[in-house]
Amino acid sequence: MVRDGYYYGLALIAAGILLGWLTHPVWAILPILLACFFLWFFRDPERAIPQDPDALVSPADGKVTDISTVVVGQEKRLRVSIFLSVVDVHVNRSPIGGVVRDVRYQRGKFLDARSPDCADLNEQNIVTVEGDGQTVVFKQIAGLLARRIVFYPKVGDRLVRGQRVGLIKFGSRTDVLFDAGARVNVKVGDRVKGGASIVAYLPLQPALTAAGNASAERAH
Repeated sequence: MVRDGYYYGLALIAAGILLGWLTHPVWAILPILLACFFLWFFRDPERAIPQDPDALVSPADGKVTDISTVVVGQEKRLRVSIFLSVVDVHVNRSPIGGVVRDVRYQRGKFLDARSPDCADLNEQNIVTVEGDGQTVVFKQIAGLLARRIVFYPKVGDRLVRGQRVGLIKFGSRTDVLFDAGARVNVKVGDRVKGGASIVAYLPLQPALTAAGNASAERAH
């Protein structure tokens, strides 16, 4: 469980006990129920991370709401958008292994996370990870209810695929942008799990492919 769950949960349990003791036990029900909700909401299950060298995994749990081609600078990129409802796990994970090259926090609005405009206008954290010749950008985007985005690593930190990197509190959205030549492995409407679901297969770089072939030859 994310430690925030203990903070909210234990505080509400204590408030419920105190309220029930000072007034009537029935008044303890609401804070106790809220405590149970927070303890459940901040759950952080273990995940089996795919080991395919070209796999790009989902940075979040949720529902795929959009797959499109966007232009970033002068370059075309594929973008997969994932909507996280209040009932989804809200822990975010790195889509690939690599080095954090940039972390940029952008202030903005709190539009519904399902709105097409929220990808550009909403408050968000934009993270760039570079690894195995690929550069992947993923965005932690605040939604209508979300008011806090958490990201733990710093620029220069090395991540492994599927590593926990932060969370967005309550309903929100996560976008991941990657090589336009990748083979997308999901479709709109699919439900994905952070760190476990393969969103796309990235084009392998020549050096990585050669290393894989050399390992296969040695095995023979």
